[in-house]
Amino acid sequence: MSATMRAARMHHVGEPMRLEELPVPEPGRGDVRVAVHAVNIVPNLANILNMWTTWFPHSPLPTLPAIFGLDPAGVVEAVGEGVQAFKPGDRVYVNPGRSCGSCRSCRSGDSINCASYAFAGYFGFSPTAVDLLDRYQGGLAEYMVAPAYSLVKLPDSLSFEAAARFGYIGTMYSALRKAEAGPGKTILINGISGTLGIAAALLAPAMGLTHVYGTGRDKALLDQVGKLAGGRLHLHSLDDGPLDDWVREETGGYGADIYVDALGPGAPHETFRAGMRAMARGGIAVNIGAVAGDLPIDIHRMMDQQLRLIGSAWFTSAEGQTMADMAGAGLLDLSPLEHHVYPLEQVNEAISGIAVRNGGFSNFIISPTATA
Repeated sequence: MSATMRAARMHHVGEPMRLEELPVPEPGRGDVRVAVHAVNIVPNLANILNMWTTWFPHSPLPTLPAIFGLDPAGVVEAVGEGVQAFKPGDRVYVNPGRSCGSCRSCRSGDSINCASYAFAGYFGFSPTAVDLLDRYQGGLAEYMVAPAYSLVKLPDSLSFEAAARFGYIGTMYSALRKAEAGPGKTILINGISGTLGIAAALLAPAMGLTHVYGTGRDKALLDQVGKLAGGRLHLHSLDDGPLDDWVREETGGYGADIYVDALGPGAPHETFRAGMRAMARGGIAVNIGAVAGDLPIDIHRMMDQQLRLIGSAWFTSAEGQTMADMAGAGLLDLSPLEHHVYPLEQVNEAISGIAVRNGGFSNFIISPTATA
């Protein structure tokens, strides 16, 4: 193989990425090298990178220049010393979650709460995350190195393009698991037609979700979403009235056992608060979309109604493997996703052009194996 590879690196925040020739990385002990076939592009990546200090003032970036690319999928090309569960030729999704392995949380088997937790190819959650960010770069390259603990084995029936969407689907899956979602529970998804929200519609059959209520604004998109999940979905446009009134009416005054907010930074707080007001006694609310800022909440009502509000960031590789297994068994159908594939040379065009999309159905992919 060639001693060099093509990679897209960001040198300065807000500037286009540069396509460069770099040395092919060598896997260390416990690591693998993956030949990248597909990388999902965050829909609002251009806004995030341009407004980094505003939206994520306490989240460090890797030392620049750096290779970004959050959700890669590809084929194991080489394994480092000590790797036993994976071999060259394995088709894999690479979970970007990185942990140190030695802090209190890691030693307790809770790696997602690692003191230095980081998203390889994106950002970290504490100043100590930079080490991991610099050691493990992202997927916008022909090859990448990742720790074996981050890999998810993919069934042959699952395309790399669909697997590269696991970041969004896994975020919803983990949130629903934390809230103990399952048959009989009433579930409200705010923003169900978006990139995160549509994952709930795709997961509903696999998780046995029987009462799923979803909100959005675009009625045409909601009509498309309504065709998923075998009729399990009850949908409402926010242009047709407050979501809390709608949920109460739909549930005979009961409300939602589980409320998941999938809207992103900049979303209005009132919609989030309406979701909280729509909750049933003993309900749990989960924020996964990064609604930002100080939110006034009636904490007395939370006490009286025994409500809970938690944040859920990402998902584990074990949860990713469960999703891959569900896809392999035909329980998780990702065929409704509409893949838009760009070669690595068009990475900047892809990032800047994602504003034009078909809601959460669109899946924007950079493929280092595609030709311009």
